[in-house]
Amino acid sequence: MNVFTGVGVALVTIFTEDGAADPAATAALARDLTDRGIRAVLACGTTGEAGKLTDAERTTIIAAVREAVPAGIPVLAGTGAPSARRAAELTAAACGAGADAVLAWPPPGSADLPGYYAAIGAEAGSRPVLAYHIPWVSAPGVPVDALAGLPVAGLKDSSGSADRLLDEIAHYPGAIYVGSSALLALAGPMGGTGAILALANVEPERCCRAFAGDAIAQRELADRHLAVRAGGPAELKRILAASRGTSAAARVS
Repeated sequence: MNVFTGVGVALVTIFTEDGAADPAATAALARDLTDRGIRAVLACGTTGEAGKLTDAERTTIIAAVREAVPAGIPVLAGTGAPSARRAAELTAAACGAGADAVLAWPPPGSADLPGYYAAIGAEAGSRPVLAYHIPWVSAPGVPVDALAGLPVAGLKDSSGSADRLLDEIAHYPGAIYVGSSALLALAGPMGGTGAILALANVEPERCCRAFAGDAIAQRELADRHLAVRAGGPAELKRILAASRGTSAAARVS
């Protein structure tokens, strides 16, 4: 069974102006996005500046988001780490805070991927585990030909490679979630399971239309996609500050 289908958001973490994590504002954003058609929320992922959060901040944010969004909307938690032991610790904490599934990038070097994801799965229990291919965070990432041998329910691919996406959808039977908002109008009609997107923080409706095959919506996303790709979470927060009045504070530049 797929974790979800359709478009999910890689949620930003809102901070106060003095730099403290703001779980209430983060959860309110998540609820607004689900009310606007978003089908899943990833908390404390790379877009959520997870590497700059304390363990206590992570669990508080996950719990706040889980409480805020409707019961039928899955909350995923980012639990990737440089070691299996650390990823397992983060997974146990996330599940304890209410996460319905976890998403984890592999350790740099990607050695013993089956063992790494098995360790995460042992802590996740019955909750699905998704692998995460994001080579600029953890090179070389998750090879397509290794996917079928991993104890995971599917993969999020943020590489932005159309060739790789085609390979995944054509040859891997598990769930494939595209992570690049440049490829939505390709991924959806081609049979991708869904998307988990940073851009959905600020363009939820257009992202949903593009994934459904609307080429006009895909083109309309171009400027913001390119700006967010260049500027990351800080750019997303600047856009949100202008549209929602939330703090633009970020821990990554």
